[in-house]
Amino acid sequence: MTIPTGELESYSLLAALRERRSRRFGRGMKMEGALAFESRHEPMPLTGEEEALLVFAACGVTGYALADLAFAPGQGGDIMTHLVARAVSSGDGTQSVAIIVSNDSETYYVKRPQDLTNEEARILIEAARKGDLTAFYKSTRVKIKDGRAAPPLDPMYNLNCNRWSVYQPGTSYFIPINDVSFIYINGLLNILSPDTGAYILDERANFRSAGLERFAKSKGGHLNDDPKANEVLTIERMELGVAELVAIEQGMMHQNMALMAQAMGIGGFPNFAVHEYGWFEALGFRMGQLPTSKYFGEGVLFTVEATLLHRDLPIPFPLGLEANGQVLLRGHCPPYFPTMRDAVMSVVAEKFGPDGTFRGKVGLSEWRDPVGIEASTPGLSDEAIEATIAYCEYVYERYGRFPGFIAPFRTILGFQATHLDVDYYDRYYKPEAISSTHREHMSRWHKE
Repeated sequence: MTIPTGELESYSLLAALRERRSRRFGRGMKMEGALAFESRHEPMPLTGEEEALLVFAACGVTGYALADLAFAPGQGGDIMTHLVARAVSSGDGTQSVAIIVSNDSETYYVKRPQDLTNEEARILIEAARKGDLTAFYKSTRVKIKDGRAAPPLDPMYNLNCNRWSVYQPGTSYFIPINDVSFIYINGLLNILSPDTGAYILDERANFRSAGLERFAKSKGGHLNDDPKANEVLTIERMELGVAELVAIEQGMMHQNMALMAQAMGIGGFPNFAVHEYGWFEALGFRMGQLPTSKYFGEGVLFTVEATLLHRDLPIPFPLGLEANGQVLLRGHCPPYFPTMRDAVMSVVAEKFGPDGTFRGKVGLSEWRDPVGIEASTPGLSDEAIEATIAYCEYVYERYGRFPGFIAPFRTILGFQATHLDVDYYDRYYKPEAISSTHREHMSRWHKE
């Protein structure tokens, strides 16, 4: 297959935005009802190069984060976690969302920048600058299983409206995995510092302190526990904010894949993938579970009553992804760390350890004077670190996992891509429903 790279580069962003649509009907598909149609073509899988372009659009390594922040003590610039940039922006440079690609033949995990060595990152950045958009996928994908991985089609693993089309032969499915525990801890290290002084209450325990009593200003500490203060938060508010922040990163990935699909002339659409554990079980994640009473933080009497009534049901949740003896994704919590203290210190080391972002990896940047930036960024305060540890230990001990309200990993939307059956659209739609990139894809990309 020959990729018409010149045409991709000349295709305008304005045209992609104007012509982008969700287009679902691919070669080999069949639909019933008012738009009934049966394709006369055999299913045609995407090539590795076509998948690679979609992956690059979603999460390709493109260069270095500018991190144009104030790095003077107390100014908050040290909230940054990584300096290698991808095709979409990410809160604090955490690159929280990982992509998994699944097709008829194989299922792959795609490495994030933090999974790469310094030299690997430099090679991929140079490849992107030279226009080799497939290098990232070829060198960073890790096979996790043979064949397609997917949860059942039954409700509520999927919505009924998608059952006719998702996971059909010939399609490639891209499932972003939201990793929330690392960015959560990183945010805590920032807001539980003396410079911000936030204080967190547990609304599921009559709004008592979430393990932070000894750090309260009313007890001589550095966190503002005045209930009238703007700095007082709740666990749910914290975790909802983290989940939404990471979901926005995933949303940008979906938009980029949709724009790339439009430019390439293939079909694609985002679709429902919100299930607490369906995708994770299908992908082979390491799973944990906790009883419902533990999730709600209820006492012994409630637990006994719920058990007797057979209503203390187990709640499964994902902890991490491993393949061939390699840990690909890990929640920053047990069992991947002995304690929550160890999990927090791992985040601190990621930033300020000997090989951390602001130490051994500070050269992975666009800064002219990375050594000067390193010298002016002293590290995190002991008060912030100890308060973060205390809070994380409280959540884990009381609710049996970290985070407490949400699981360490989440899915929201998947993106399915396919070679379109143009005959279907010509049968039911006006000509402008299909752009020239779709009409000419088979001849330009596959010489058909």
